[in-house]
Amino acid sequence: MQMNSSSRRTGRRLPLWLILLLYTLLLALIGTIVFCTVMGRPGLTMVKAYLLAKFAFVEEDADLDTAVNQGLDAFVDGLGDRWSYFLDPSSLTATTERRANNYVGVGITVLQHNREDGLVVQAVSKDGPAEKAGIVPGDVITAIDGTLMTDENQESSTDLIRGEEGTEVTLTVLHADGTTEDFVCKRAQLHNPSAMSEMLEDNLGLVRLENFYSGSAASFKQNVESLLEQNPDGLVIDVRSNPGGYVDELETILDYLLPEGPVFRMKPRWGTETVKESDENCVDLPMVVLVNADTYSAAELLAAQLRESIGAKIVGELTSGKGYSQMTYSLPNGSGMGLSTAEYTTGSGHSLIGEGITPDVPLDMDRSVPLLGEEDTQLQAAVDLLLQEGI
Repeated sequence: MQMNSSSRRTGRRLPLWLILLLYTLLLALIGTIVFCTVMGRPGLTMVKAYLLAKFAFVEEDADLDTAVNQGLDAFVDGLGDRWSYFLDPSSLTATTERRANNYVGVGITVLQHNREDGLVVQAVSKDGPAEKAGIVPGDVITAIDGTLMTDENQESSTDLIRGEEGTEVTLTVLHADGTTEDFVCKRAQLHNPSAMSEMLEDNLGLVRLENFYSGSAASFKQNVESLLEQNPDGLVIDVRSNPGGYVDELETILDYLLPEGPVFRMKPRWGTETVKESDENCVDLPMVVLVNADTYSAAELLAAQLRESIGAKIVGELTSGKGYSQMTYSLPNGSGMGLSTAEYTTGSGHSLIGEGITPDVPLDMDRSVPLLGEEDTQLQAAVDLLLQEGI
């Protein structure tokens, strides 16, 4: 008995659309499982909290953007790392601008929480709006657009001074002679050259480095080269109140200053340790480094490595003890999160975490006087130390 081919079929193929649907559901299931596994209970808790606020909270027009930013700020704070940070959208924009060594402002550097009645002007940018208005180092800003700079208000001073280019800000200033004066400054786009230099008495060179942001290494090298043309007998390198910056700028400066050998090590969470080696070309001069409690990150490492590589002396205050580098990640709502992602050490592997740098000449900084002025006792101590070294 014979059977034709049609009679041997035991079933029908599934329609193509149904196969695609099943594949899609399977992929969605796998994706959900992976998502839940990666997020874990803490991550899923945060997602659920947001969904409840969005769809169950009685106030439909609640400001969830503000709630998310405050939540993220608290989340980063909860990591327990003093170096990680959260930036809301406006702060991220300002930080990005500052790290490019460009900003809109009036061109002053101030000290916060040094006086209860105002901000001490430490430095004034050349040809900036503040200098043109007549503000000088040593002045005390007691109010910004009428807002008194009490100790509680000083944290907001940067936001009050900065603003849109071309707009005006009124600074109420207390002069050294006790008189008070209002200065109206027009905000402008300014560039921070990062470094400045001058020849001191006794044929010593001074170079001050404000930060390690974009272009700082080139600015530093340019200033040192201008000093070397005048054949100084030694250098004072000032990194007081320097917040640090980018690793590549630090590595360039270390390579420029120091002789052959390892000068910097970095170990990320993922990956292997990298070691920066300096070549044999260097600045062959005695050096003293000025630091204070606000010397952070790359600035702190620079001082430590100068001591380690060439025995440079250090004058000032115990430094911060930072040993983690951060990466700033942009978030979908325009904010940013800076997370510590790597540990760094000196070339020999010495970490500054928790200990900082103990100066060879401990000397508290007088924050009531301008930096690099005649009353800058730390600078004078650095000069005296170089002279005692027999240069």
